[in-house]
Amino acid sequence: MEPKPSSLKPLPEEDQDHDQDRLQSDHAPTNAPSAFSSKPIRPPTQTSSQKYSPLDWKGYFDQEDDVCIPDTNDVFHIYTAGKEGPVVFCLHGGGYSGLSFAMSSRLIKEKARVVAMDLRGHGKSSTENEIDMSIETLSSDVLAVLKTMYGDSPPAIVLVGHSMGGSVAVHVAAKKTLRSLAGLVVVDVVEGTAMASLMHMQKILSNRMQYFSTLEKAIEWNVRGGSLRNIESARISIPGTLKYDDSQMCYCHRARLQETEQYWRGWYEGLSEKFLSSPVPKLLLLAGTDRLDRALTIGQMQGKFQMVVVRHTGHAIQEDVPEEFASLILNFIARNRIGPYGVEIPGIRRPSQPHG
Repeated sequence: MEPKPSSLKPLPEEDQDHDQDRLQSDHAPTNAPSAFSSKPIRPPTQTSSQKYSPLDWKGYFDQEDDVCIPDTNDVFHIYTAGKEGPVVFCLHGGGYSGLSFAMSSRLIKEKARVVAMDLRGHGKSSTENEIDMSIETLSSDVLAVLKTMYGDSPPAIVLVGHSMGGSVAVHVAAKKTLRSLAGLVVVDVVEGTAMASLMHMQKILSNRMQYFSTLEKAIEWNVRGGSLRNIESARISIPGTLKYDDSQMCYCHRARLQETEQYWRGWYEGLSEKFLSSPVPKLLLLAGTDRLDRALTIGQMQGKFQMVVVRHTGHAIQEDVPEEFASLILNFIARNRIGPYGVEIPGIRRPSQPHG
């Protein structure tokens, strides 16, 4: 159930201040200066609606655009930031949107370009089939957006994927058709843990709050429920995960995840081997060490990828600790010397770059 803000009791210190002020007025001589006269005036307490009010993406990304895929009716919405450096191409998790990367993008854009895409059935993207969220379709969508944006000469691309978006990033890399792919970052998704959790997914989805009278209520529910721990990030990203239902006269979830169950296993089956076999530099960010499965444990011991466990965060690492997330992405780029046109990776033929 949704918590009722009105039932919250005042903080003890507020009660104490009120009692002290009353005692002063009851017992002190009227001409004596108050013992609290030098106390700074408290700012007014924020109401719940102010604390959880939506924030515009414009303070974080530079612009938003629609990418129309040729010969289809599919239009994918993207948010972009930065003007120089390699492209950090961000893929959100199931039920999120590209705005999930807003706060970290504000920091990454100082040294790299950022593109955050609304995947099929999410955010402001519009496709002919919103329910076809097979891993093949999602991967093809990403490649189609990259092809439409950059043609045959894309800059160096670092694919960053969170949760479901992490599996999409791995499958895009595994196709080995993106010749300028220079790095792969997977955020808090591991095949073993993901596969084990699928049996509980429908129950989790059905148990969550389905309708919200206001955007503020939705933001508050996500923060109080613990799915997002950073209020500022929630205020930016949560509105992008909702749509207004005219018939119910309230907000509901934009992504129809309950209707996509047939595709869930495909997102995660074979994910560890595909991740390990990708020939580009790889980084795995986890919110807990218990998430490693056997294949990744062996691969990590063999030094096949870099792994960082990010402490004191929930599942959405990029939202909960955006500064640390941005720093890890930029350090990964610097460590692997990924420049605007990429680095030479054995086994991948680079497109020739025009001389400027």
